[in-house]
Amino acid sequence: MTPLSPPQLALPHVAALHAYTPGLQPTETGWVKLNTNECPYPPSPRVAEALRAEIGADGVSLRLYPNPKSSPLRAAVAKLHGLGEANVCIGNGSDDILNLLIRIFCAGDAAAGFMVPSYSLYPVLVGIQAGRCAPIEFDRTMRLPVEAIAASAARIFFLTSPNAPTGVGFTNAEIERILATFRGVLVVDEAYAPFAGENAVPLLARHANLVIVRTLSKAYSLAGIRVGYALAQPVVIGLLDRVRDSYNVNRLSQAAALAAIGDPAHHAAMLARVKATRDANLAKFSQARGWFTYPSQANFIFTEPKNARGETGPAVAQAAYDLLCQRKVLVRHFPSHALTASFLRITVGTDGEMLALNESLDAWLKTPHA
Repeated sequence: MTPLSPPQLALPHVAALHAYTPGLQPTETGWVKLNTNECPYPPSPRVAEALRAEIGADGVSLRLYPNPKSSPLRAAVAKLHGLGEANVCIGNGSDDILNLLIRIFCAGDAAAGFMVPSYSLYPVLVGIQAGRCAPIEFDRTMRLPVEAIAASAARIFFLTSPNAPTGVGFTNAEIERILATFRGVLVVDEAYAPFAGENAVPLLARHANLVIVRTLSKAYSLAGIRVGYALAQPVVIGLLDRVRDSYNVNRLSQAAALAAIGDPAHHAAMLARVKATRDANLAKFSQARGWFTYPSQANFIFTEPKNARGETGPAVAQAAYDLLCQRKVLVRHFPSHALTASFLRITVGTDGEMLALNESLDAWLKTPHA
């Protein structure tokens, strides 16, 4: 009898999965990389110092397992947000936390809800769990459908605030209206909250069904380190600890994260630089160019390119994207959804990188077929 191949042996729902598609990561130099919302500035100098100290002269510490609960880091995160250590769980990036939450609350008829468009990893994680998706669509206004979310039968609902890919933020008043009547767990995914004017942390004390997820990838310049965390009531943190890997965050990541959180002055200065560049470019796109651009509370801009003839649409956005790629400027285009297909998402880079972007767009507008 011929043995079955691994694809034939795989569970049917896994064999049918479409994996998450990350932004392009070019390997050659010379690119202006504005496609994956990384911070354009390096992390605190304390991070490199902490990594050198953790490794030591002979690297002997690397033979030892890390702190299994990331306890010192939990304490630092708790202090950062005015909470207790029992309110914090550390993950291998915020994606680890999202995966754990799906593992706890989603399977079979226990559906997971989320807004569309938002983070495209959510349905992938649900698919891995063989769960059921309960999406709710935004319209072009990007107004939060509070009543629809509150009435959702989903066991868990993911709300990205500020939203990705548009950058639109939602108020605590809206989130609290959902929490008042929603019967499931509401996860407010705050990957970009440090760039926003408001966050949901003050609501934690009043709502046991609220979970906030954060990452150090964006606002702390630690995308390569992979550290995220959940903030929630202790009973939820206890559930996360039951299902996470025993040593889910390595020694170096814990040390780097502690050092970054321990330098608030560097963090504040970096946030101010990114927000100033963002706001200047928002004005350039929406006012100087006259392109429809969502008001961003994140570290990226979502804008609808208009060609030299005043046309917009998916083909126009694709043409602008292609020209930028030819000039080695990477942004993100999401052609698979009607609301996003005519837009480009542009990470806020350094002032020099944004100048290169804008010069390339000016060149595009001067091309014969733009």
